[in-house]
Amino acid sequence: MTAELTRGQNHPLPRARLEIRVSAGTPVVAGATLGDENGTIHGVEWVAHPGAPVLPGLEVSRQAAADHRLAVDLDAVPDAVHRVSVLLALPVAGQGPARFGAVAAPFTAVTGLDGEEVASYTLTGLESESAVVALELYRRQGGWKVRAVGQGYAGGLAELLADQRLPEAHQLAGGIHEAVARGLARSVPAPPARTADGDRSRPAAPAHGPDHGTAPQGATGRVPSASPYDPPAAASGAQPADGQGEHGTQRPYPGGPAGADRPSAPAGGAIDYSHPRRQSAAPPPPPPAAPPAEPGRPARPVAGDATGWSMEERLYNQVWGMFEDLARTTAAYRSAVDFADSRREKELDQVLSDPRSRIGGQGDAAREAARERYEQLVSRAGEVLDRDVAQLLAEAEVVEPALPAAYARWDNPVWHAYRVPMEIPMALRLGDLHLPEADRIRVPMLVRLPLERGLWIDSGRSASSDGAVTDSHEMRRLGLETAVAHAARLLAVYPAGEFTVHVIDPAGAGTQALAPLAQGGVLAAPPARGAAGTADVLGRLTERVDLVQMALRGGAPDALPPGLDTSQQLLIVNDFPHGFDDRAVNQLRYLADEGPAVGVHLMMVADREESAGYGPLLDPLWRSLLRLTPVPDDHLADPWVGHAWTYEPPLVPPGSQVLQQVLAQVAAARISWHR
Repeated sequence: MTAELTRGQNHPLPRARLEIRVSAGTPVVAGATLGDENGTIHGVEWVAHPGAPVLPGLEVSRQAAADHRLAVDLDAVPDAVHRVSVLLALPVAGQGPARFGAVAAPFTAVTGLDGEEVASYTLTGLESESAVVALELYRRQGGWKVRAVGQGYAGGLAELLADQRLPEAHQLAGGIHEAVARGLARSVPAPPARTADGDRSRPAAPAHGPDHGTAPQGATGRVPSASPYDPPAAASGAQPADGQGEHGTQRPYPGGPAGADRPSAPAGGAIDYSHPRRQSAAPPPPPPAAPPAEPGRPARPVAGDATGWSMEERLYNQVWGMFEDLARTTAAYRSAVDFADSRREKELDQVLSDPRSRIGGQGDAAREAARERYEQLVSRAGEVLDRDVAQLLAEAEVVEPALPAAYARWDNPVWHAYRVPMEIPMALRLGDLHLPEADRIRVPMLVRLPLERGLWIDSGRSASSDGAVTDSHEMRRLGLETAVAHAARLLAVYPAGEFTVHVIDPAGAGTQALAPLAQGGVLAAPPARGAAGTADVLGRLTERVDLVQMALRGGAPDALPPGLDTSQQLLIVNDFPHGFDDRAVNQLRYLADEGPAVGVHLMMVADREESAGYGPLLDPLWRSLLRLTPVPDDHLADPWVGHAWTYEPPLVPPGSQVLQQVLAQVAAARISWHR
């Protein structure tokens, strides 16, 4: 029976091999410290964190995530260790919350490898703290116990580690946050979570146990009842404050199209992703009723069965619900296989530890029995996975044809009926994601608009996951073609005159790949070449960012120079760092950091290794961009359990003219708009 602990309570641990599961609702850093009988940490080698995740008897997550599973083997912990403290911290990088009081209370649980909970603790009462010691496992009279601690620190990880008397507390805290920042740079932007009743604006409490018998939400543990990705007060139905959500008063947004109103984010706060023109005159329409199912079978899936104010929003929530379902059911399968493997090892260890059963028929029978039990557990887990995957595959087959152009693949027939839209969509498809356990399912990777982060199309050799593409010139060509496809999508989903594309190609190496944009008449000007052209484009965009920022800070968003282009701006940079001096590099960093908030976005086609000559100067630039690849590669991670997802770019089918046809309509609409 699970012991639900309150702060200060303890509970005995009946076994040595455990998992500590964390559900926070927002990405957090999870780590652990090893302490002696006085709780003292004797050095950085006594701390497990994303940069050094494995210690004897302990393994923690390698990145910040909303859900964590920490593996603990108390029998393998060194004898000098008397305390294992589990710590949580909010990342310092990105646009996330800066204190635990701004998010739902994190939930922690100590479980066996079979998923059965031993003890749980919800960390309530946190306010200004950004780091907290959640649980403590400690030795007592020859056994181990768990204590609910909940000790928070407003000074963050550095203060927490210093309180445990670690001399290198500040240096280690900086190293941890650096490792986390590298991990966040490869994470898929976190979508809204999904509830068991189909409402994908809030997370659900997943099923427990190794089989996870009902819904596809497979990971065990509990998730808070509200999500930090929701608009303010969305979970309760209350009206958001002025300018904070989709129902509040709309204020002018100078970084967007002229005359367009968008909700503005508070200074220094997170970007508000609410739809710029969503109405609140009527309640959300109910999702369509599912066709009746055959007895004993699940209901047939329906496109748009999530909640939302429009079919577009319902499809968006449904897609990301599928993404979360697949992540969690895969996590459940992997956990069940790990449990079966550990159980087999334990049974074999017991057989080998007894000389009487080590050899002969008795030993062979024990080994065969352990093997059969292992196969039985793995087979049962595989059946559950197959069931959930089949259900998700059926859902994908009805959702994909129903997607609007902004969410659809280039081979979707919706592009044949394409017309330049009148409104900006909620999101854009940047590719597909899949896992090896469910290779048949391709989940669209949807990112909200306007873009919060710039894009980095990696043209390095490391972008090839299968090693099939090794020629550096070929990778540069594929990288630029991928960038052109992304830019064409952005141009296609924005209304006429509300999105402008600039290109910097210093050496003219991308002339052929850039032809669809350059010859299609959709660029603001021909691609800039040479040092002078590069300096001119960077100077104009940097000046635009400065002007809009000054207008916003001065409280006069309309006080902009006449003729200033207020549309969203995209700068494509090819073949970086060739042709860029130190001033140009600093301007790129400035645009990557400050541009998205005022409507200037960066898309770089570059090989990071080739920029190594600049040293660590460019590390913050790479981390601020979302890395995508021109070939399939498993470099992206989900925000729940940290799976390595294989990303596939949205390439135009060979021989298809859909991109040219779409750009022709965009160019015609652009000409009419300027008239």
